[in-house]
Amino acid sequence: MVESRTRKLSARNISVAVLVLVVIYALAGFVVLPWWLERALPERLEQHMGWQAEIEDIRVNPFVMSVEALNLKASDSEGEPVVAFDSLYANLGVWRLITGVVALQNIELEEPYIRLDLLEDYSVNYARDWQANNPAGEEQPAADEPDSGEPVRLYFDRVRVSGGELLFRDFSQQGQEAFRVTPLDLALNDLATWPRDDAESNYYLLAAVGSQTIEWEGDLSISPLYSQGFIKLGDVSHETLQHFLKPYLPYHLRSGSVTLSSQYELQSPGEFFLTTSDGQVTIENVDLGLEANSEESLFSADSLSVGDISFGLNNREASTGTVNIDGMNLALHRDQNGQINLLAPFQEGTDGPQDDEGGSGAPFRWSVAGVELGNSQVTWRDDQPQTSAELALEDLSVSIDQISHRLEDPVNYSANASLNGGGKLSINGQATLTPFTLEAGISGTEIALAQFGTYVSEAVNLDVRDGLLTVDGNLDLDQQKEPLTGTFSGTGEVSALDLRLGDNDAPLIQWESMRLQPVEYNVAPARLEIGTITLAGPSVNVVRQGSGVHNIERIVRDSSSEGEASAGDENTNGGEPEFIFRIGQLMLEEGAVSYTDRTLDPAFATRIDQLRGSVTGLSNVAPQQGQLSMQGRVGDVASMTLNGSVGTLGTEETSDLKLAMEGVSLPMLSPYFGRYLGYSVDSGKLNLDLDYEFSGSRLDAANSVVLKQLELGAPVPSDEAVSAPVKLGLALLRDRQGVIDINLPISGDLDNPDFSVGQVVMRAFVNLVAKAATSPFSMLGSIADLAGLSGEELGRVSFEAGRTELAEGEDVKLETLGKALNDRPGLALNVRGAVAPQADGNALRRQKLFEDLGIADADSASERITRLERAYENSDYVASINEFRNDVAGNNGEPGEQEWEQALVERLIATIELPPEALGNLATSRGVWLREQMLEEYDVPANQIYLLDPVRDASANDEGKVTISFELDAR
Repeated sequence: MVESRTRKLSARNISVAVLVLVVIYALAGFVVLPWWLERALPERLEQHMGWQAEIEDIRVNPFVMSVEALNLKASDSEGEPVVAFDSLYANLGVWRLITGVVALQNIELEEPYIRLDLLEDYSVNYARDWQANNPAGEEQPAADEPDSGEPVRLYFDRVRVSGGELLFRDFSQQGQEAFRVTPLDLALNDLATWPRDDAESNYYLLAAVGSQTIEWEGDLSISPLYSQGFIKLGDVSHETLQHFLKPYLPYHLRSGSVTLSSQYELQSPGEFFLTTSDGQVTIENVDLGLEANSEESLFSADSLSVGDISFGLNNREASTGTVNIDGMNLALHRDQNGQINLLAPFQEGTDGPQDDEGGSGAPFRWSVAGVELGNSQVTWRDDQPQTSAELALEDLSVSIDQISHRLEDPVNYSANASLNGGGKLSINGQATLTPFTLEAGISGTEIALAQFGTYVSEAVNLDVRDGLLTVDGNLDLDQQKEPLTGTFSGTGEVSALDLRLGDNDAPLIQWESMRLQPVEYNVAPARLEIGTITLAGPSVNVVRQGSGVHNIERIVRDSSSEGEASAGDENTNGGEPEFIFRIGQLMLEEGAVSYTDRTLDPAFATRIDQLRGSVTGLSNVAPQQGQLSMQGRVGDVASMTLNGSVGTLGTEETSDLKLAMEGVSLPMLSPYFGRYLGYSVDSGKLNLDLDYEFSGSRLDAANSVVLKQLELGAPVPSDEAVSAPVKLGLALLRDRQGVIDINLPISGDLDNPDFSVGQVVMRAFVNLVAKAATSPFSMLGSIADLAGLSGEELGRVSFEAGRTELAEGEDVKLETLGKALNDRPGLALNVRGAVAPQADGNALRRQKLFEDLGIADADSASERITRLERAYENSDYVASINEFRNDVAGNNGEPGEQEWEQALVERLIATIELPPEALGNLATSRGVWLREQMLEEYDVPANQIYLLDPVRDASANDEGKVTISFELDAR
């Protein structure tokens, strides 16, 4: 009984004790712990973090081991919110504690707010606040304390974060960037910190920054670390990308969004393992610029997408599907300093990434299934030339087959585009990157050359007004060995070409078409071979300006002395030239050359047209002998032929060219006659037969010039005209048929800037005319058959003193002169009778003495002397005949018969007086006699003989012969 009561009492006491403990536990859990936590949590946050915190309520359920905190708000030392949430609920799994596992069955966080700051030193605000409020001197757990055992096992059955907000602020770069991630939703199930073979956790994360989203879901194991799943970054804006890529991206991202997704698997049981698969990257409306404030776009694209992306970190392998780019626009620009905008960020130079030689020896393998580019364009603006150039490839499409780390594998490619200035381009073939090889089929159709005019005008003083290029061929390049080798073979055509000087609007060079077929070019050694060049309808307009400079001389700009020296060095190198070219044949069809000389007044202008012919075998490698054959028309009426052989170009080999023109209208040359001869030309024709021999720059030429029926016109005032009777000179050169046939050989060095073939020929002709005019009989002597007489002898005739008879042998001069006059009807002979007063006077006195004494020249000398002595004795002279004889003999004794006769005649005629008209009559008689002789004996037309007034200034030679000179003139 007592025992029974005792047992009942004990049971009641235990119950009461348990009840009391439960009540105490409940009071501590429901009342005391929440009260303490509400006060301790803000204090600890202030003590260890320096934060000012407040919490509205903390609820604890000790029976289900749950804690719920409501409305926590914490601000840092600067008063800015750093952490907050509406509610936090955590439920501890009691039964798992028995097994040594700290299990959180349910964690729910509602509307959390977290502010995360990345500071300038790349630390975060939480670490900064902790370090500021927890000095290093405070007691810290010893780092070398032995591990008490295995780490505490943690298990999370269910974790939920909903409606969260993360404010990320970046102070690490210039300025401040803020990113607000909201909503932030996280779901995590069945996560343990120890290995489990029978279960895996899974998670799901959704976060958004405006329209940008992050989705992340899959399976997760903490120990060992393992995760597989799917991650997607959606619509990441250019502002976000620009901020995080700014230290690494040399350009400014101005617009665009990126969406990236991939399956992945990672684990770290020992070695870290990571693979991705089924990756997708899409970039929309991307726009890159050089600077943030620049409105100029560098690169833009409507879309860029890559699929089937996979990556293996451990097997060092990556691959992608086809890269598709649509609507790309690449704007390239070169400034005045030669800097290209695309390369501008790299101009200062960096060491760049170094090869990682310390990694694993396994090579990295990669492959791209292909590249497809469409609806794109590339623009090029060049401000370095004096005139800016703008080019653009439009409607650009590119297709590249699979490329990979096997750089030696050939890759097929093709590209097509249109040029905004006109024309289409296409290229296709295959290439390898290492070693570099390229096989390309190139086709260009009607490419407008005017769009490249800026670059042409930089090299030469030419303006490309029009012209279309068509090219079709194959290009092969190979760099397996240095230097790069390769060939181009194909055909080309330039049609409708129009070239003009950059500062002149007049046409210079034009043609309908120039076809090159076939063309072969070898890169190394440089060699160009063209089978046939067919030039149709070429037209060249050559103008000599008033300054004397030809317009074609102004095509080549002045080169620096350094450039000239370099060129000279190349020319002096022995052996074959560095650049070799061969042209099989050049075919010319309906060509024309216009020439205008504005140094003349009026200007000279002519045209050579209907040019056709061929040149074969041109080359700069010896031995090479080309042949030239050309025909054409000069001045719309004359014919022209050009034939000959052409030696190896650029060498000393001889070229022999023969140019013939027939029927050139001389009035066309009137400006030249006016300048150099002082007369215009009314009529006439010109034939030329030119034989030119070139040996290097040396020229030796024979110029056969034939002028037919040349008739001069009115005088032309000219300071450069020759001061000579031009008409006489021409009349001397002109034969009976009115033809002037002369040969003008010339020679000189073409490299001499003062040497001009045309000027030399013209000067030689003018000099010849002047020489003929000023020394007519010398010229006549050089062109006529004078029976051994010189031109000087032909210009005068000798008479016996006092007589109208010619001296012995003088009649041959009249015969020769008559023949010359008959051969040159344009000449006029002026005959002027003349006497020598002394010689002719004495001769006339002697004649009168002999007449008075009855002496004839036929009498014997003794008979003449007898009559002369008798006349002396009958004269009034004081000295006797004997005294006079002794005076004549002197110390020589007796004078000879001739001496004595001459002395008697001179003494006796001294007293004879001649009539005043005697000498004048003799001069007149001589002129008349000469005229009659030329008319009657030598059949010279009367209109070629003119009798002039006689003169008394003739001279006599030592033999007493009186010389009369003729004068030649033009009719």
